[in-house]
Amino acid sequence: MTDTQGPAPAFRSDVTVELVRNAASDTDVLWAARVSTKGEQSLDAIGEDPEKSKGLINFLMRDRHGTPFEHNSMTFFISAPIFVFREFHRHRTGWSYNEESGRYRELQPVFYVPAEERKLVQVGRPGKYEFHEGTPEQHKTTVAAMERAYLTAYQEYREMLDAGVAREVARAVLPVGLFSSMYATCNARSLMHFLSLRTKDERGRMPTFPQREIEMVAEQMERLWAGLMPLTHAAFNEHGRLAP
Repeated sequence: MTDTQGPAPAFRSDVTVELVRNAASDTDVLWAARVSTKGEQSLDAIGEDPEKSKGLINFLMRDRHGTPFEHNSMTFFISAPIFVFREFHRHRTGWSYNEESGRYRELQPVFYVPAEERKLVQVGRPGKYEFHEGTPEQHKTTVAAMERAYLTAYQEYREMLDAGVAREVARAVLPVGLFSSMYATCNARSLMHFLSLRTKDERGRMPTFPQREIEMVAEQMERLWAGLMPLTHAAFNEHGRLAP
């Protein structure tokens, strides 16, 4: 039995990142690199303990020999606000995406609201923005305004669906704070480029200015990747968090 009012709206301050499949290890970097000098003998490195050759991984990272870091694959399931995906999809080289579609399914009323620790106040001019802590009153105002707007938009969306309007038309009223989900597949080199721009870390050689919500996704992706390729991740940090 279908509820004409739809499911109850929910509000979230977090994001979801899951590693759903992978073929990624530090060893993948070694045999890919050694074909340059050993040809078919590089096959012997496929079962090698990467700890014995972490110097090679550091050399490749330091001197930015990037292609050996491409011979691996990771697929992540990500649930985050649509405005995060708008930034995410700017990363095209070495990435594949499939996102849920508002044309083919009824979108669920899950919406983003900032957590209390999210900095709310923007100070400065373009290129030199700084973000400062908001007051409890500002946070309360922000959450209340978002929830009102979300509830109104979702009510209008449901009214159109109940009137028989196509999902691809009705979705136009929904805001970018709506949660969406996607699969994102990449290799270590493309992930390092993403992390170099979408995280802020004191070890980074270049300044970065990520929006906090996409950084939340990036941080979870990095933790999962570090577990798969710890030597590559350590070399990434050691050499300024720049993609080779």
